[in-house]
Amino acid sequence: QVQLVESGGGLVQPGGSLRLSCAGSGSFFSLYTVGWYRQAPGKQRELVADSTVGGSTNYADSVKGRFTISRDNSKKMVYLQMNSLRPEDTAVYYCNVKLGPDDYWGQGTQVTVSS
Repeated sequence: QVQLVESGGGLVQPGGSLRLSCAGSGSFFSLYTVGWYRQAPGKQRELVADSTVGGSTNYADSVKGRFTISRDNSKKMVYLQMNSLRPEDTAVYYCNVKLGPDDYWGQGTQVTVSS
């Protein structure tokens, strides 16, 4: 069983930056693919970025060059550095880890980009 707790969300002006953190628990955390998803009001949840065990990363086209996902397996932490934020980045951001049939989600953290 894995528990995930996100933090770091908030209100930021367009062009600003935020760093989201996700604290994980449980064994074998380093074996999981970790990712960040987001869901805006009235829209489906979408992948923002993920990072595999092998270290490869994948980003949504809308965030490429602006967001960076990273992980610290020793601390069981996942991060999302978000720069040059736009109003359309406003959403609830969720941390996710998966390994085979195991799929775990955090409770989400709100990010609002507005002037």
